[in-house]
Amino acid sequence: MNESFKALADPTRRQILRLLREKDRTAGEIADYFNMSKPSISHHLNALKHAGLVQDERQGQFILYSLDTTVLEEVLGWFLEFTGTGKERETHSRTESKPKPVKDTHKEVD
Repeated sequence: MNESFKALADPTRRQILRLLREKDRTAGEIADYFNMSKPSISHHLNALKHAGLVQDERQGQFILYSLDTTVLEEVLGWFLEFTGTGKERETHSRTESKPKPVKDTHKEVD
C-alpha cells in the first residue's frame, strides 16, 4: 500500500487515473493531455503500474492502459477503517460485548 500512496501523492498521476476512469487509453493519448515529454508520461505510467493502480495490455504496436480499482478499493477501505466507518468497524461493533454495568458501591443506609 505504500507504493500506492507514493504514486497517489503526485498530481500528474492522479490526473492520469482520472483520464483512465473515463476509458482505457494508450500512452500517446494520455500524453496529449499534458505539457510534458512522452518519456515523463511513461515514467508516471510505470510508477502507477508498479503501485498496482493501472494495468497495461499490448494491442498490436500499442500498449493500452486501464485503471485497476483493486488497490484503490484497498486504500479506500483503509481510509474508511481508519475513520471508523468501514467494514472493520462493523465487524468490531457486532463482536464487541456490551459494556458491563457499573456496580453501585454506595449502599443505602436505613
